[in-house]
Amino acid sequence: MLPVRRYALLVAPVHPRPGPVRCLPPDAITGRSDVALTMGRMTASPGRRVLLAAPRGYCAGVDRAVIAVEKALEQYGAPVYVRHEIVHNKYVVQTLEKKGAVFVERTEEVPPGNIVMFSAHGVAPVVHEEAGRGRLATIDATCPLVTKVHKEAVRFAGEDYDILLIGHEGHEEVIGTSGEAPDHIQLVDGPGDVAKVEVRDPSKVVWLSQTTLSVDETMETVDALKDKFPQLISPPSDDICYATQNRQLAVKQMGAEADLVIVVGSRNSSNSKRLVEVAKIAGARDAHLVDFADEIDESWLEGVSTVGVTSGASVPEILVEQVLEWLAQRGFEDVEIVKAAEESVIFSLPKELRRDLREEAATLVAERGGTGTGQASA
Repeated sequence: MLPVRRYALLVAPVHPRPGPVRCLPPDAITGRSDVALTMGRMTASPGRRVLLAAPRGYCAGVDRAVIAVEKALEQYGAPVYVRHEIVHNKYVVQTLEKKGAVFVERTEEVPPGNIVMFSAHGVAPVVHEEAGRGRLATIDATCPLVTKVHKEAVRFAGEDYDILLIGHEGHEEVIGTSGEAPDHIQLVDGPGDVAKVEVRDPSKVVWLSQTTLSVDETMETVDALKDKFPQLISPPSDDICYATQNRQLAVKQMGAEADLVIVVGSRNSSNSKRLVEVAKIAGARDAHLVDFADEIDESWLEGVSTVGVTSGASVPEILVEQVLEWLAQRGFEDVEIVKAAEESVIFSLPKELRRDLREEAATLVAERGGTGTGQASA
């Protein structure tokens, strides 16, 4: 539990909303901060201070996915298989494994008659087909904002557009989106890829993007594509998710004042890595990505008076609290909140959690032959 320290709130000019804010008590992986933050201005003490980004941590899609795993374990018992890490965070994955989740990279690793959940990053249609052939009951925990991009890809492919997907090669979200229309989609991995892009008809080209990219780099890529293809069509709504944009905005605002920015997040988290990049571009002298407080190097604090702290969209607040405690023990006790936006988005849980999937999986095995192995009782 964090000791009570002085907090100041620096509200971004675009969202000046004075009033009390309280974060919920922390849970192992789904909680928020236990510290009551009083909005308003106060004079920060001289010397060392922390700028704490808001918003930070869990987005609505991650919250939904993590709760979905916990609900499935509660309803059906272990094991519940999850194809790929449910979200890209080491602590979350390890915690869910202890509760009975089993993470696999291939659908074929799941024994027939079991439940498999698809991660928040989404999967290609072929993965759904694999699950059907494997006699598996499925829960789709794909973030609704990723699903939106999938639907856009299907629609534009149906209209025979060339689709330029801006994203990072090999990322699970990109693999899933590309699988919706492989004959129409080509990947553009940043502005440097634009020169090699070729399309069938320059008047029928649209761009889509991975949801967790740097906003600035994405628009730089889009501008380069528009220079090459003046008739390039933009998606009906922004593909980069609200949470990614809000977290980057907060980092931009604190990065200009921070000597050091610490981003809590895992190295396979695209949005967390982008926060490090954004911090450096914003003016921070140094920025680092850490999973846990004990990964912070004491040498990073040499000559530092202001430390910025934020976390990626798949990071539980308890890990940020541990970083704040680590810094407080080294004299960084005064914390100022840099608030860039309000977030109130909530997604409903996957519809599959409203029916008996164990019975459904057993029926699939009976109908299609074969014997389920490794199946747990409900």
